[in-house]
Amino acid sequence: MPILLFLIDTSASMNQRTDLGTSYLDIAKGAVELFLKLRSRDPASRGDRYMLVTYDEPPYCIKAGWKENHATFMSELKNLQASGLTTLGQALRSSFDLLNLNRLISGIDNYGQGRNPFFLEPSILITITDGNKLTSTAGVQEELHLPLNSPLPGSELTKEPFRWDQRLFALVLRLPGLASTEPEQLGSVPTDESAITQMCEVTGGRSYCVRTQRMLNQCLESLVQKIQSGVVINFEKTGPDPLPVGEDGLMDSSRPSNSFAAQPWHSCHKLIYVRPNSKTGVPVGHWPIPESFWPDQNLPSLPPRTSHPVVRFSCVDCEPMVIDKLPFDKYELEPSPLTQYILERKSPHTCWQVFVTSSGKYNELGYPFGYLKASTTLTCVNLFVMPYNYPVLLPLLDDLFKVHKLKPNLKWRQAFDSYLKTLPPYYLLPLKKALRMMGAPNLISDNLDCGLSYSVISYLKKLSQQTKLESERILASVGKKPPQEIGIRVKNHSGGGVSLTHSKNFRKLLKEIIGETAPRLAELNTKEFAGFQVGLLNKDLKPQTYRNAYDIPRRGLLDQLTRMRSNLLKTHKFIVGQDEDSLHSVPVAQMGNYQEYLKTLASPLREIDPDQPKRLHTFGNPFKQDKKGMMIDEADEFVAGPQNKVKRPGEATSPLSSKRRRNVTVIPEVHEEKMENGQISPDGFLSKSAPPELMNMAGDGIPHNQMDSLSDDFTTLRKDGLIPKPGTNTLLGGSKKCSVSVEDQKVSVTSPLGTVPNTLQITPAMAQGINADIKHQLMKEVRKFGRKYERIFILLEEVQGPLSVKKQFVEFTIKEAARFKRRVLIQYLEKVLEKIDSHHHHLNNVNHINNRSSC
Repeated sequence: MPILLFLIDTSASMNQRTDLGTSYLDIAKGAVELFLKLRSRDPASRGDRYMLVTYDEPPYCIKAGWKENHATFMSELKNLQASGLTTLGQALRSSFDLLNLNRLISGIDNYGQGRNPFFLEPSILITITDGNKLTSTAGVQEELHLPLNSPLPGSELTKEPFRWDQRLFALVLRLPGLASTEPEQLGSVPTDESAITQMCEVTGGRSYCVRTQRMLNQCLESLVQKIQSGVVINFEKTGPDPLPVGEDGLMDSSRPSNSFAAQPWHSCHKLIYVRPNSKTGVPVGHWPIPESFWPDQNLPSLPPRTSHPVVRFSCVDCEPMVIDKLPFDKYELEPSPLTQYILERKSPHTCWQVFVTSSGKYNELGYPFGYLKASTTLTCVNLFVMPYNYPVLLPLLDDLFKVHKLKPNLKWRQAFDSYLKTLPPYYLLPLKKALRMMGAPNLISDNLDCGLSYSVISYLKKLSQQTKLESERILASVGKKPPQEIGIRVKNHSGGGVSLTHSKNFRKLLKEIIGETAPRLAELNTKEFAGFQVGLLNKDLKPQTYRNAYDIPRRGLLDQLTRMRSNLLKTHKFIVGQDEDSLHSVPVAQMGNYQEYLKTLASPLREIDPDQPKRLHTFGNPFKQDKKGMMIDEADEFVAGPQNKVKRPGEATSPLSSKRRRNVTVIPEVHEEKMENGQISPDGFLSKSAPPELMNMAGDGIPHNQMDSLSDDFTTLRKDGLIPKPGTNTLLGGSKKCSVSVEDQKVSVTSPLGTVPNTLQITPAMAQGINADIKHQLMKEVRKFGRKYERIFILLEEVQGPLSVKKQFVEFTIKEAARFKRRVLIQYLEKVLEKIDSHHHHLNNVNHINNRSSC
């Protein structure tokens, strides 16, 4: 369940106007609403939690927190006003404290017991500010400083105010006050130069320097894509650089390696994706990342940990180890210079071991707890988390099952006990569970020791109780307005009497209004406000609170009885106390509360084919285009490089990698061959127009060596598509079937000796209907996601009529493909069009020669 916290700058400088006349605060409000609209397209947004924080003094800065619904969030957003100072540091501290409010209670941080990536609350903190100087009551600040003192108990256990599953992104508004005459520059949005940029990078996020409304929209679309479930880790190299790899994929010791020169991939601060389980929707894992200290019973307190663990990797190539039934965790790394370097080495069958310094008892570097390995297809790099010191454990378990047959001898038990001494205590419980899953005997004692002293455990329990009290105090103050300043008091010289609001008689009058006592006119001091009359309540009227059944008038008994029965029996599906008529009396501000409605819906069913790409949610507009590729962050520009264009094993060189080249195809014939084992018969049209890679293509197009080897031999065609055999009524075809496709239902007429007799007559009306159906199906096929184009070429093959009609259909398909930016498909169709033109020109030359010879 992602948490999206919006920190809005409400300082007085946000009242400045842009060239359109809108204030910065209005732009910030609109940006939040647009972000929510873009996010709602993803079905996963149903579980999102939204929070709103401003620059007010804590705790009044929290406008919407853990308990407020989406309607409250939108209401508070619309009511924001810009006034006060730019106290960014204090606002950030309050935002992180709000996110960390329940972590000690839930035990998600698991202090002293290892870091579990699958225990996380993915949070995105988005701040919208103008980037001006930071101001406070003490003056102007040049640097961003977050207060060290936090009211949240247990904040001293982590050095930084944020956690490894929380990232900060900043939208710094730099929109000019006057319209610019220079053309807008397209491309990646640069980072801002304000003080918040460094804070964003430390958390694993980034800042955006927004200069136009178009850039703001692109930044919001980029932020929507960055809502990922994962944690940030510092990867740092230890030891020498690896030997360079030659072009053949083998180690080249003759090439120098810059072991002492700092490289970008030596230290990376990136996210690892923690994918939720497909069945439960919750991440599942088995092994923690070790702590950077050895838990000891003599430790009086826990040492503070860094928010992001420092994982060191050794560049020594090792064999990836795994045994049957032993669970392990696999996390994909966010694209970075490190992943780029590993993928460029093209070594998917080797791995680099990872360590945490000081995690072991007898080793400063610690023992390996996993390894980095490129995927088999060389598309990504994965972090495999294994049991601690797995190179020793896995051979022991392998011998236990294969050699000792689950009956270990004394020597094996001694080796296993020696391994347990190198294991941090918090690994004993997950190891015990893993052995039980494998069916191994009970090799670990049931009296497990967590390794923490009694004082530390008692301290953590005390912090949890204190956090509950502080959480209740903070949540109780959410939504409350800060106290207003008293200002200047003005003495009242209008009279010397007591004010009417302090009068005892006036209080009695108020009691009479609510129906408790009766007023007395003699006790009212009417001289205090001469010229005013106090209206007395009619004694005959009774308060209509309906606390007493006898107060209900006779004419309203039936209506009230119906409402009481509905509320008692709960036969309605509405809010208690709300009848069917009043259900439609909803305030305008709550009519667009779509988020609350989404939470009441049932979870969507799993897709039948998970490999099929998801359709874009277009809200009824089938022509809407996916804009995910509109902007590329500077930090992610290398993703569009070799990492996503790595040649897979067994694939030929892509024709699009060197230069743009159109692919060779042929003219569709009027017959259709059978598909055998998912491929078209060599005599069919598709086999000439596209190789088998086109049928299940998911990547780089058709290789040159296959396209160039295609035969240019065509079936001889006349103007209407076929040549009649002299002296007969049959048409030369080379196929034993003639197929007509109407709504994917084929009517086949078989003919011996490869000829099609004149028994199947297609009238012009039939041909027109078939072509109209084909045109409708072509529009559907072009809109589909992916690069499976075989159906399109089959439909073009079934077009009825002369070459001019076929040419019109190919041109129509090219236009449809251009609307949906199907560039690869356009290249294939353009080559088909060229072949049709060249063949038509060839037939004209042949006819011209025949005419001259006959003359």
